[in-house]
Amino acid sequence: MITDDKPRCGWCTSSDLYKKYHDEEWGVPVYDDATLFEFLLLETFQAGLSWITILNKRENFRTAFDQFDYKKISQYTDEKILDLLQDAGIIRNKLKVYSAVTNAQAFIKIQEEFGSFSKYIWNFTGGKPIQNNRESLREVPATTPLSDAISKDLKKRGFKFVGSTVVYAHMQATGMVDDHVANCWKKK
Repeated sequence: MITDDKPRCGWCTSSDLYKKYHDEEWGVPVYDDATLFEFLLLETFQAGLSWITILNKRENFRTAFDQFDYKKISQYTDEKILDLLQDAGIIRNKLKVYSAVTNAQAFIKIQEEFGSFSKYIWNFTGGKPIQNNRESLREVPATTPLSDAISKDLKKRGFKFVGSTVVYAHMQATGMVDDHVANCWKKK
């Protein structure tokens, strides 16, 4: 149980799991392809749901999706997909499960074109995190023109469930943008 009194972004105060995620992962720049894919997979499953739902099922996702190994996921057969659709430990949305396979395949194509997914995605920000100065959660947008552009490009490359809101959440999670509010201890 987290008992400190650190000021945090208001969205993460309802549970220790949220606080731990906020304190240790959210907004920390990620340049590793495997971790970028993990967050991308989780964000696509989160579409329309709360992030805490995904965090609560994260380890189940890790097991079900072969430790988020995009090379293995890109080769999933219909039999494996049917197994996933029976797995109560994950979100059993047929379109999202199929999109995990499609996105893994598209992810690999980007790696082949750019050398890594990291080089591709971070190119949108010039390789550095965008430092936002938000006073409160009300100032944090769900989308930006940049997330619109990334979403459009990902879709053009065959990705599914990568609308601008999902993309912006991915950008926040992987530290492409820093949306910690001004009074959050992580901002200081």
